[in-house]
Amino acid sequence: MRTDLFDFELPPESIALRPASPRDAARMLVVHPGGVLRDAAIADLPRWLEPGDQIVVNDTKVIAAQLKGRRIGRDTEPKIEATLIKRLDGSRWQALVKPAKKLSPGDTIRFGNEGRVCLLGNLDAEVEAKGQEGEVTLSFSFHGPMLDQAIADVGATPLPPYIASKRKPDEKDVSDYQTMFAANEGAVAAPTAGLHFTPALEAALKSRGVELHRLTLHVGAGTFLPVKTEETSEHKMHAEWGCITAETASALNAARAKGGRIVAIGTTSLRLLESAASADGTIEPFAAETSIFITPGYRFRAVDILLTNFHLPRSTLFMLVSAFSGLETMQGAYAHAIRDGYRFYSYGDACLLFRARG
Repeated sequence: MRTDLFDFELPPESIALRPASPRDAARMLVVHPGGVLRDAAIADLPRWLEPGDQIVVNDTKVIAAQLKGRRIGRDTEPKIEATLIKRLDGSRWQALVKPAKKLSPGDTIRFGNEGRVCLLGNLDAEVEAKGQEGEVTLSFSFHGPMLDQAIADVGATPLPPYIASKRKPDEKDVSDYQTMFAANEGAVAAPTAGLHFTPALEAALKSRGVELHRLTLHVGAGTFLPVKTEETSEHKMHAEWGCITAETASALNAARAKGGRIVAIGTTSLRLLESAASADGTIEPFAAETSIFITPGYRFRAVDILLTNFHLPRSTLFMLVSAFSGLETMQGAYAHAIRDGYRFYSYGDACLLFRARG
């Protein structure tokens, strides 16, 4: 399909720079098949679900993936900024750096911010390889848990560029940009639908008879990038690592056999569930990378309902929701949301999508 079919105009003032407080006070646009819309709030979620429905959240934890430092070992020491995007092994990461033109394979970058001293000293990384569009492979001087701690000490919260370009990240973002389910470190972007959850909302869902399950998908920065190719078929998705345990898969399959619906909290949960589902909809245990790219025409096998934020134009995520609910339906829903003052993107409001049939 043509990428421009998924374009739309969004007023800059629609972009949320801070989350709602409390988190479940955010608005929620309910989108039924055929384009029937209802304005609601996240706190209303239990009444839109039925006893026996199964909520699935992503328990990935965002790391301090934004690093600042300087190139060392040559006559000049230019400042370098790096965003970690994918762990390769115990000591190596893929990263996006700027200015990339200042770096060559073999160069050393010394990371560390003024006023924030790493407990293990400065964090050095060698540029092992350079790719396209500012992507490099960094080989760090620490390994495993020591590297994780060093990154946490010198790094900062990697806010999306549409927020970071309007204000500086601060200490509030350390907690704001992390879901209440965050447990397994590895994401460089938050699974933002999960940001709306509070203990009170979880308790209300439990009282409604809705069960909650966890999976892990370490979200990469590429998930949120606009598609630059003219045709969606030409776009290449970044691979992300995910895990669904045998216990979770079994519980979801058993509940579905009894008529319960699978409710994915966020596109990350949905993509992993669909990656793990067999042709008949059975969810299998999963521990691997997935680069699934869902566009209109895709046949959903596992997920019945999706809670998700409002996404960027021309993004793979807007393509995914268009596949789930129909392109015309989502175009109408987004037009309504813009007119009615809904807040967009990571810190914004959400929509509850019921899957289109047929």
